[in-house]
Amino acid sequence: MTRFTALSIHWLTATGAVFAMLALLEAVQSDWPMMFVWLVVAFAVDGVDGPLARKFDVKHNAPRFDGVLLDLIIDYLTYVFIPAFALFSSGLLPGWPGWIAIIVVTFASALYFADTGMKTKDNSFAGFPGCWNMVVLVMFAVTPPPPVILALVVLFAVAMFLPLKFIHPVRTRRWRKVSLPMALAWTFFAGWAAWVNFDPQSWAHWGLVVTSLYLASVGILQQLFPEAEA
Repeated sequence: MTRFTALSIHWLTATGAVFAMLALLEAVQSDWPMMFVWLVVAFAVDGVDGPLARKFDVKHNAPRFDGVLLDLIIDYLTYVFIPAFALFSSGLLPGWPGWIAIIVVTFASALYFADTGMKTKDNSFAGFPGCWNMVVLVMFAVTPPPPVILALVVLFAVAMFLPLKFIHPVRTRRWRKVSLPMALAWTFFAGWAAWVNFDPQSWAHWGLVVTSLYLASVGILQQLFPEAEA
């Protein structure tokens, strides 16, 4: 029974590939809200499969499948590839800035996902962890001008390789009582914003901005104000 449970967690992770395909089909039809709905579903699955995998020790109980590799494959699709396509094809970043953005995002993220030093000692990320799905969704909701979007893309791409800490809301223990609810709130606001077709009058946009600012900056704040030595 324990082995079956562990194997079923791999199956849960693999559903992310299905949600990625559903998101891509919506993207090809330029149905951006529904594309993001599927990406948010994939994001939610990605948030729960890791804790379950550790709880049921899938490395020991279902060793045939490499959960880390499976997770990285799906994350590249849902965090990087499909959001980059949406940014380019939606018209948010037209012309040569759009070409620069998709080249920078896909190239830098491929390198980052293969970086053996992407994790810090406290299970945070060393550098921006390639969460372009979150960045692009906020861009759809807020719709800043193209120069601002391009500047943010370049800034986050460079941040992938800087000694800046970005938290994992579940695995980073420090301030987790705040960070985890913030991540859950971001997921809720993201789904809400996509569901209402990114209506600028929706309160979901304000929730997205507040939670995004927290999640993007809290790791750096922890670096600026380190914990006192025991």
